[in-house]
Order: sequence, then structure tokens, then C-alpha cells
Amino acid sequence: SSHFGSSQASREGFLAHLARIVGRAMADPGKHVVLLDYGAGNVQSVINAVRSLGYEVSTVQHPEDILTAKRLIFPGVGSFGSCVAMLKDKGYFEPLRQYIKEDRPFLGICLGMQTLFEGSEEAEGVEGLGLFPGIVKRFPVSIGLAVPHIAWTGVAPMLQDSWPIDESGPRCYFVHSYRVSMPEGGHAPWALACSDYGERYVCAVRRGNCVGIQFHPEKSGKIGLELLGRWLQGRPSVADPASLTAPRTSFQPPLAPAKRIIACLDVRSNEAGDLVVTKGDCYDCKEDGKVRNHGAPVALSARYYNEGADEVTFLNITAFREMVLADQPMLELLKEAAGQVFVPLTVGGGIRGFTDQEGKTYTSLEVADAYFRAGADKISIGSDSVEAAKEYYESGKKLTGKSAIECISAKYGRQAVVISVDPRRKYVKDPSETTHNCVGVGSLGGTPVGPNGERFAWYCCTLKGGREDSDMDVVQLVQACEALGAGEILLNCIDRDGQGTGYELELIRQVKSACTLPVIASSGAGKPEHFADALRPPPEGGGADAGLAAGIFHRCEVPLQAVKEYLDESAKIPVRR
Repeated sequence: SSHFGSSQASREGFLAHLARIVGRAMADPGKHVVLLDYGAGNVQSVINAVRSLGYEVSTVQHPEDILTAKRLIFPGVGSFGSCVAMLKDKGYFEPLRQYIKEDRPFLGICLGMQTLFEGSEEAEGVEGLGLFPGIVKRFPVSIGLAVPHIAWTGVAPMLQDSWPIDESGPRCYFVHSYRVSMPEGGHAPWALACSDYGERYVCAVRRGNCVGIQFHPEKSGKIGLELLGRWLQGRPSVADPASLTAPRTSFQPPLAPAKRIIACLDVRSNEAGDLVVTKGDCYDCKEDGKVRNHGAPVALSARYYNEGADEVTFLNITAFREMVLADQPMLELLKEAAGQVFVPLTVGGGIRGFTDQEGKTYTSLEVADAYFRAGADKISIGSDSVEAAKEYYESGKKLTGKSAIECISAKYGRQAVVISVDPRRKYVKDPSETTHNCVGVGSLGGTPVGPNGERFAWYCCTLKGGREDSDMDVVQLVQACEALGAGEILLNCIDRDGQGTGYELELIRQVKSACTLPVIASSGAGKPEHFADALRPPPEGGGADAGLAAGIFHRCEVPLQAVKEYLDESAKIPVRR
């Protein structure tokens, strides 16, 4: 009795841990993987990917689970400092260092790779695991590109033996703000592969059985699953051990970052209470008094994944705010989709604090936690971002750490927070008539002049799905949200929604020039040429980092593959194919 302690919970905890050890011993050790989950990020996607390859997965519950593992995956997300702090707080840091020192099979993903280095600019003075030399640094402003880097980018092997990296150097999914600089002279025995994003940097490292990769294999489609499969099977024997550290004799530079094509699914309940994918016309989702129904969300997301979508976005336009969090229909939907869609999933709608019908109150971070655990990679914040921006300006641009944007980005990293902006035009005869940031309109092929011939407009941020105007323009909103910790802008346009006349290029250019975040162009696509217009750099194009569409994909008016074919072959814009 004294061994277990006096509490029933302690006894039950010990017995559960014992059961895990026995179960693991009885299972096929060749088909078992241990995953280090320290409480931040979407580890479910990694679990789903590994299970799809026929392996069993358990998560670390106690420090000794690390030392008894046959294979260990560490999918780190969030910030370097908080990651190391949580590892030490849970007692994982030293067992992890010992496991790696013993040259046992290890795979570090994204931040899990960065922790293998001595430290990071993101948290000065915080020690990393120190397996590899150097300090991880932020992408410099001088590259002139959006940060975080969110794109499908080429992974080019630098060593003669490229295991587990694909020899062909395919594009994989990256989302990060910090990177490992190239070693002096361009080669190091541990620098396995590199990528380009305004500069060349190391994106994969290897020493013995320890592998670290900056990109996300679990979100890199078939290519990523194949890489995971090679790592799970173990390093093959080589005839020449020197090839493991020798530079390649014929190096092929990495493929350029690709522009992303995103399929968006607006999800809500229909008259029968079923979750369906719908589509609005200037945000009106009904036709003849009934909700437009384009199909079942999970099946449609799987279709888009198979057709080559680079990401899938679910926008929950019902929000189910009165329901108990655990019973939210979108959580089950996400779990199902994440089990068969191995590209990034974003979910928006209802990511805010609320009190359910039983009187239980949830914070916005607790809501986000539930969505990440269900399989989301990013969450999208809409109306609440306007309120957060308003408070930011009223406080004299002070960060309180209390807004949903700040709380979620602090735990999961800014790349996990997308701001969904729903603006509409407000025409003026002259910019001097308003204090808001204006754009010129009326150019050939651009946004039309106003009803009274006005040649200027500002973009009013709306709330509640476009039903309510605010007194904030898009420039004010995106600058505040970037300061608060957001990582990406989903830029809609109510005036263009469902019209098929093309994206609002003046709006895209204005937002791109106002912040350094990646911008997803949304609302208005009707043909492949519209995507090219949004993605081309200014002044001809909008300069967006990604193009999103919904209705034209749902109705099969323009196949997703046709968009990519046009961008690649006719517009000469790099895409993943």
C-alpha cells in the first residue's frame, strides 16, 4: 500500500502505466512507434499518418517511456523556448538527450528538428539538445518574403546517401519562421538536405539513426507518407559508409516554393440537421429558402486531397456555440477528415470563448485545443479578430496576452493562427473624405468605380459573417493582428463572393503592402486565369501567396487540377503537381 501511495488515483495511474508497458512488450516491436507529445500542436496528424502505414502508436506518458522506445518521433510545434521549458517541466529533456546519444531511431519534425541544435534566436539563452552545432535563426527581413514561410518547397539532398529523403528532391510542406543556416563552405557531414526561400538553408539533418526535418511529412501527401515509411523501416545497410557523410557529386538545386491552391468548404447544418458543404452568393447560403448542399464535408475533403489540393479549409458557419464542447459536430468531422487527408487542415468558425447549455465556460484557447487535438493544423479567427484589434489600438498598441490570437499563438506558434477578414467596399470621391486607407479603383479590368462614379474606396472589416460593419479598415486590422501574433491572412471580399469575376486585386495588393504575413486570396474565382492574376507579383497581379476557392470546385465548373495545369504550363507560376 505504501508503494502505491494513499490515493486511488495514484494506484490507478500506476496500474495503467504497468498495463502500457506489458501491452507494448506483447506487441510486435517491429511495428511500434512512440510519439513524444508535450501538449502543443496537432500530433494527431502524425499518429494518423503512421497508423496509415500499418504501425501502432503510443504517446509518452512518463520519462521512462522515452528510454524504452524502439522508435521515437518528436513533432515539435510552437516556440523554441516554451517547447524546451515543457520538456524540462515534464522530465523529458534529459531522457530525450540520452536516447539520441545512444544513436537510437529518432525523427524530429519542424521544431523537433530545431531543438537538436544548441539554441535559437527565438529564445536567447535557452539551451537546445546540442546534437548539432549552431543557433537556429529567423528568416531575415532582407529576403523580402512573407514570414512565416508557408509553402510546398523543394527538398534537395546534399549527401551521397539521402536516406530517408527522396532522391528526386520533391516539394514538401513547410510552415516556419526560423531556419538552420547553411554550413560554412556549403557542406557538413550532418547537413542532409536543403531548401530555398529567399536564401538557401538546411532543411534536413542526420547523424547515425537520428534524423531531423524542417518540413511536415505527415502533411506532405503521398511524398511525405513515403518518407515516413522509409524512416520506419530503418536505415538500410550501405556498401560504403563514407557515403553517409560525403557531399553529392551531382547536386540538383531545390525546386522553388510553390503557390498554394486551397479548397474551402463552408460547413453548416441543413434543414434536416445534417452537416453539409454549402456556398454563398455574397454570403447568402440559401436558394429558394433552402441551404445549398454540395455534399458531405469529409467525402468532399478527401476528393480534393486526391485531386491535389495543397490545403483544405473548413469554415464552420453554424458555430454550434450552445453545445457542450466535446459534442461539437465539427470535432468529429475533423477527426474523420484528418484520418484520410494528409495535407494541412484549417478550421474556422466558433473559435472563441463561450458558455454551453450546461453552464460550463470555455476559453478560446480551450476551444482551439480541442480542434488541434481533433486534427486541425491551423485555426481561423474571424469577428473576434476585429474586437481584438480594437482593444489593441485603444490600449495604445499594448499586448495584454489575453486575446485569442495571443493565447493561441503563444502556445502553438503564430503559424497556427489564421485571420479571416471579411471586408466590403466603401466608396469615396476623394481619400480626404475619410481617415481610412484607400485604394484607387476603375482601372481597366479592375474593381469598378462606385455607383456615383467614385474612383476611390476603402475596405470596411465586417463582423458576424458580413452582417455587421465595423469602423476598422483592412490595413488597421491586419497590422494589429500581425502585432498580436497572427501568422496568415485569409482575405475574403464580400463584394466578390460567388460572382466568378475574379479576385479583388486592389485589396490583395493593399494588404500585402501593409504586413509581412502570407496572404490567401479568396472570393471571386471563376476560371484558372483568375488564380494567376491573384498570384502574380504586382503591379500586374495581386502578389498573394495562395489562392482559395469553393463553389467552382464544388460544382466541378473548374477542376482543381485544371487550375494547377494552367498555372504551371501557361502562367509559368510554380505549383505542386
